[in-house]
Amino acid sequence: MDKSKRKRGRKAKKPVAETMDLQMPNSGIAPSPSSPDDPELAAPRRRGRPPKSRRRELPSDAPDTSSSSPLRRASPVVSGKGEVGDLLRHNGPLVAAEPPAPKWDQVAKAMPSMDAVVKVFCVHTEPNFSLPWQRKRQYSSSSSGFIIGGRRVLTNAHSVEHYTQVKLKKRGSDTKYVATVLAIGTECDIAMLTVSDDEFWEGVSPVEFGSLPALQDAVTVVGYPIGGDTISVTSGVVSRIEILSYVHGSTELLGLQIDAAINSGNSGGPAFNDKGKCVGIAFQSLKHEDVENIGYVIPTPVIMHFINDYEKSGEYTGFPILGIEWQKMENPDLRKAMGMKSDQKGVRVRRIEPTAPESEFLQPSDIILGFDGVDIANDGTVPFRHGERIGFSYLVSQKYTGENAVVKVLRNSKVRQFNIKLATHKRLIAAHIKGKPPSYYIIAGFVFTTVSVPYLRSEYGKDYEYDAPVKLLDKHLHAMAQSPDEQLVVVSQVLVADINIGYEDIVNTQVIAFNGKPVKNLKSLATMVENCNEEFLQFDLEYQQIVVLEAKTAKAATEDILTTHCIPSAMSDDLKT
Repeated sequence: MDKSKRKRGRKAKKPVAETMDLQMPNSGIAPSPSSPDDPELAAPRRRGRPPKSRRRELPSDAPDTSSSSPLRRASPVVSGKGEVGDLLRHNGPLVAAEPPAPKWDQVAKAMPSMDAVVKVFCVHTEPNFSLPWQRKRQYSSSSSGFIIGGRRVLTNAHSVEHYTQVKLKKRGSDTKYVATVLAIGTECDIAMLTVSDDEFWEGVSPVEFGSLPALQDAVTVVGYPIGGDTISVTSGVVSRIEILSYVHGSTELLGLQIDAAINSGNSGGPAFNDKGKCVGIAFQSLKHEDVENIGYVIPTPVIMHFINDYEKSGEYTGFPILGIEWQKMENPDLRKAMGMKSDQKGVRVRRIEPTAPESEFLQPSDIILGFDGVDIANDGTVPFRHGERIGFSYLVSQKYTGENAVVKVLRNSKVRQFNIKLATHKRLIAAHIKGKPPSYYIIAGFVFTTVSVPYLRSEYGKDYEYDAPVKLLDKHLHAMAQSPDEQLVVVSQVLVADINIGYEDIVNTQVIAFNGKPVKNLKSLATMVENCNEEFLQFDLEYQQIVVLEAKTAKAATEDILTTHCIPSAMSDDLKT
């Protein structure tokens, strides 16, 4: 047991998984510097015995040494001219034997799928949540992608988030081709691109997808990470398969954990098995002082769900959820009290999303026994593969939005079955704004806006779950939307003017009501204020705080404040319709 004393207060921060796209140094916003813990970059060279060398990246032109494993690390050395030589040891360092004649065809056949890996260049223009009427300064990033069938390219969603322009460059080419974004899947962190120029598709074979790998299966990650401009190859094995937290998507889906190095710029690159087929997309890695070489890969079931969803609907519709919060039923007394028989297993329904279709069928304290014919265990898991179990949310994520599922429940000691239409998650605090500019409304210098996860991240940084106000975090983690159009409206800031003297310190405070009427969303607030014929405007805020303004003076002062701060309009375009 750890002997260190546990401190009071909030829990210690957990290791954080981060997406791995590379910001370019000439973008106007400097990228994060390399870690000082890297001995090759920061540590001075010492005398004495040389340290053990770190795992080297496999040269992209390595020849094939095994007919069954074209992607595994090769033992011969390839010279700069493509000549292959055997490694010999003469009681000293490795030396290359006399190279034979060049065998370019052998080298080219080593990894034919590597020619389908492309470098993605993106210019981003992010919204400015502090000043929602404008955008931040643009910056550039580079990441990886790969060509699939149908003249399409896959990469990560975070690699092209808030894109202004996307360009692709093939391996060995000096030309960048302008790409069109077809679909962005925020939950699964996958984006689909295409290129209209026919020249881009010449001489390239699309990548083929393989099945879900098993534990200890060899994988090779290919991409364009930091440290050079040419293609890079790193190898490892599958160390874990489970439901993972997708950092960019703020959701949980099936994922692979591998021990191959995934660095900045690797995002969107394919992970190949030993047969040269793609088994996943690199998308994030774990950064913590106690771990190293832990990378995560989006597996083929998630990838194929995204592709099939786009082909069926013509757009990305998302991954459905069951719309409930549940409790494990591992305690025998709890199972007995809920009327479960000795041969029955399942999970108890705690809460149901009011906006979810399940609210019409399920009730609190229902016991979910099975989903689509698959029995659910008391810990919420279902059989996955031989010797493996996985959370039953995996079964839900394999369905498509709008499809039906049969849910078997135990209610009042009676077994019932419901045919429920599945839908996506409607959060009170949205996980994404999906490329749209943030909404805002300004009256008398008070800037009203809606709270979202990107807003919290912009205001409080990456550690917003620890640094944001407790009330906002409570709404983020536990509150449920009572209607599909409900939003959490706050006073983001107050643009100082004579009319709002004494209110300058109000920041990120929720608006509860206006003139005694509840505020449902930002559009309803703007409509009520604009149509108000009363003498005063009264805003009821949280903590029983109120703001009172004279109606005529407030509306007149708004124009002067907009002019002073060069704001084009008192409200965002989406509130005008």
